[in-house]
Amino acid sequence: MLIREATAEDWPRIWPFWHRIVAAAETYAWDPDTSEEDARALWTGGPAKRVFVAEDEAGTVVGSAFVTPNYGGPAARIANAGFMVDPDRTGRGAGRALAEHVLAAAAADGYRGMVFNAVVETNPAVGLWTSLGFTVLGTVPRAYEHPRHGPVGLHIMYKAL
Repeated sequence: MLIREATAEDWPRIWPFWHRIVAAAETYAWDPDTSEEDARALWTGGPAKRVFVAEDEAGTVVGSAFVTPNYGGPAARIANAGFMVDPDRTGRGAGRALAEHVLAAAAADGYRGMVFNAVVETNPAVGLWTSLGFTVLGTVPRAYEHPRHGPVGLHIMYKAL
């Protein structure tokens, strides 16, 4: 699997799974009706944001991730990141590969830690994050309206880099 910096030409390959994941409303605290234009700004916008894609052997984009400062000013050395893998391509290691790549890139960029502000507690990726050394700092109870599970918590997760 190849992981590389995304280019503007990658967005049409990211958007279909981005839209599908956000519209499902099971893992991201973004409006399920987010327009493509707004989605692109959320995922790729900002001068400090680095965006990556994972490609399989055939050159198909199977996932994407970004890393960006979570805070500004004196706290700008704490990163935030987002990760998405095409639901049709899960279970093949793309999520872990993206996570390891982004963690290494963030450390190389001088970040001292990474925080996730709103991880839906029923998200299967919680197991991935804990296996990579993230800890749950706290959970906001019943903060997320999950379409299948009803109100569930949102974890705040952290890992030192």
